[in-house]
Amino acid sequence: MANEVTIPLLPCRSIDEITEFYGTLGFTTTYRQTRPNPYVAVQREDLQLHFGGIEGFDPEQSYGSCVVIVPDTGAIHQAFAEAMRAAYGKVLVSGIPRMTSPRQRKNTGKRAGFSVVDPGGNWIRFFPATEDKDAPDESSYPTGRLTKALENAIVLGDSKGDTHQAARILGSTLTRERASAHPVDLVETLVYRAELALRLDDAPRARALLTEVDGVPLGDGERVRLTNTLAVARELEGSLPTAPTGEGAV
Repeated sequence: MANEVTIPLLPCRSIDEITEFYGTLGFTTTYRQTRPNPYVAVQREDLQLHFGGIEGFDPEQSYGSCVVIVPDTGAIHQAFAEAMRAAYGKVLVSGIPRMTSPRQRKNTGKRAGFSVVDPGGNWIRFFPATEDKDAPDESSYPTGRLTKALENAIVLGDSKGDTHQAARILGSTLTRERASAHPVDLVETLVYRAELALRLDDAPRARALLTEVDGVPLGDGERVRLTNTLAVARELEGSLPTAPTGEGAV
């Protein structure tokens, strides 16, 4: 048989929190009940998500997750980012809820995926249906230990959700490799490490890393290659507190 449809049913603490958050992202509520058990269904175009409320549920401990295959992850990420900026004044990059930035992952055929972590702690993982044919040729510049560390950190941080271990990997490798790293590798690593710092509520460290990004000398071709990464850096800067709260070491 063909044309099957799968609709994820995910846990949450409050269906009201879910309704408000997904409404912000452009979803409409298609069904809602409070008895005999809390339940809500939301939909955005062809994407349907259902949620069951569980009393005492801790979103921090949630294992809820699903994969959404879309034609263009960049377009839907941009739509969600604009919706967050309109509702919250910034893109949510730390805490619950939050959204990660699109990045290629070595464990998904290097498709550029991103995740929305909703108020229930569920990871809604968006990936493109096909590999990015416009992705830069990786053979066009040398790669080294920093690149490998970044690839491993992205799997840990964005696939497994282990932010602390991802940050440790990048921190130690940056200490050893930053002086000899290719500028493209260095910028991509610094930006991701800054995003991890924000997830860990370490704004001073994130600020220092983003300041370091601004000081990396780049040629025109390297800036073109880093277009998306530098855009993420600007987004992260917009999520920083207004004033520094202290000094942080990378």
